[in-house]
Amino acid sequence: MKIMLRRGVKGELSVYVAKKDLEEPVVTTEKPGLWGGMVTLANGWRFQLPEMPGDTPLPITVEARRLSVEGGV
Repeated sequence: MKIMLRRGVKGELSVYVAKKDLEEPVVTTEKPGLWGGMVTLANGWRFQLPEMPGDTPLPITVEARRLSVEGGV
């Protein structure tokens, strides 16, 4: 699923999913460098991000894999 990652004015990460017209803040990241790890959004959705260099500039649109969550959300 294509998602856009961006950083807000206070440095907070958020994800925009155009297909769902949804923007949610990132609440947890699996890896400190972000790329290649899993991120969890405030609504409970989880995405596996692709491997990319740590200095990749934001905002950026990437192909991420949405992971299933408990409860079928």
